[in-house]
Amino acid sequence: MRIPAHSVCTAIRDDIVAGVYERGSRLTEELLARRYGVSRVPVREALRTLEAEGFVVTRRHAGACVAEPTEQEAADLLEMRMLLEPLGAARAAQRRTEAHLKVLRGLVRLGQERARRGNSEDLRSLGSWFHETLAQASGSPALTSTLAQLRHKIAWMYAVEAPADPVESWAEHGGIVDAVARGDGERARAVTALHTERCTAAHRLRFPDRAERVRTSQHAVNTAGPRH
Repeated sequence: MRIPAHSVCTAIRDDIVAGVYERGSRLTEELLARRYGVSRVPVREALRTLEAEGFVVTRRHAGACVAEPTEQEAADLLEMRMLLEPLGAARAAQRRTEAHLKVLRGLVRLGQERARRGNSEDLRSLGSWFHETLAQASGSPALTSTLAQLRHKIAWMYAVEAPADPVESWAEHGGIVDAVARGDGERARAVTALHTERCTAAHRLRFPDRAERVRTSQHAVNTAGPRH
């Protein structure tokens, strides 16, 4: 698979998120260069970037390896997003352009239509596109970049259950856009905070710590009722 050198970082990150490289596994420059059809130089640069983002760690005698974040680190990411998403929406209410509004309204219409029809296949990607556009509308490259990194890492660490009522979920998206369009930063912040809180409740950790798995297993055994 040959890809442009500047896309190596994105390709490796996407493969880590998709589980192609298991947590803790080694990432050798030679094998990565061969896989993506590039020299070792862009691979080395990509690994440095991914280490700064928290996807990769460098271990003594092992070199670059896929990171193994703890449950607390994973929980911190969700908390950070719950703080930053509403901030981005409040900023978007003050700084959005008509082009941003056009895209956001189009995504809401499409999402609501798919939700009413029960066609949930595209809803997750539409939701990601919505939140990416909302972040861009904040007019803050630093905030947009931080939220993008959070989304990548959360997708890596968590599985997300589909909303019980996707129509309601997309109605919340519509409420966010209405507040942003009116320039009501406080309303945009409040609606986004509620929406993010509800979404967070649907996240399930993909890689629970071993101690937590043991406690869960023991709890299941100790509380099982007798069979009759």
